[in-house]
Amino acid sequence: MISFSLWDILRNLLLAGRWTVVLSLVTFVLGGMLGLCILFVRTSRFGLLRNTARVYIEVFQGTPLLMQLFLVFFGIALFGIEVPAWLAAGLTLTLWSASYLAEIWRGCVEAIPRGQWEASSVLAMNYYQQMRYVVLPQALRIAIPPTIGFSVQIIKGTAVTSIIGFVELSKAATVITNATFMPFTVYAAAGLMYFMLCWPLSKYSQFLERKFHASHHH
Repeated sequence: MISFSLWDILRNLLLAGRWTVVLSLVTFVLGGMLGLCILFVRTSRFGLLRNTARVYIEVFQGTPLLMQLFLVFFGIALFGIEVPAWLAAGLTLTLWSASYLAEIWRGCVEAIPRGQWEASSVLAMNYYQQMRYVVLPQALRIAIPPTIGFSVQIIKGTAVTSIIGFVELSKAATVITNATFMPFTVYAAAGLMYFMLCWPLSKYSQFLERKFHASHHH
């Protein structure tokens, strides 16, 4: 039997951990861009558009991420298109995260007093201009803490992609466990790596939230 040192285990986990970070970043950026589009549709003045966005959000928030991953991975394959695991993982996480980010941001947009909308419509601004110049810059300040908080959910969400064979931290931990027969050591090390990724983000999110509330009450 080949013996594995702790360094071998850690090195392999760190190599796979890079993919967890890359997938999280890509998801956050693309999910944010899509989420912003959905936000505009969700807060638009047209009922049909608003309802379409609402249905999208409810579907992605109301079904397990794992099921969405399977549907994307196997669904696209039904059309005879070969889907690499990384593409299915990125696409699913982007669609999933966009539904949450759009809803977080909608709450922030709705927290802006009605008077701001009314004042800007007096200035003959159209809806897009109101959002761009008046509402979003103010909503952005409120949105930063919960947005950073949600990035923690994205990092944890990447673990699900190991199911379809995307080799990130969780998948690597399983593979290494099968090779080393040291499940406790391997999963403890993987858990620690997730903690080191997530904990600073959640702490930073809480810090910003406190700071925002403090400045808000002064």
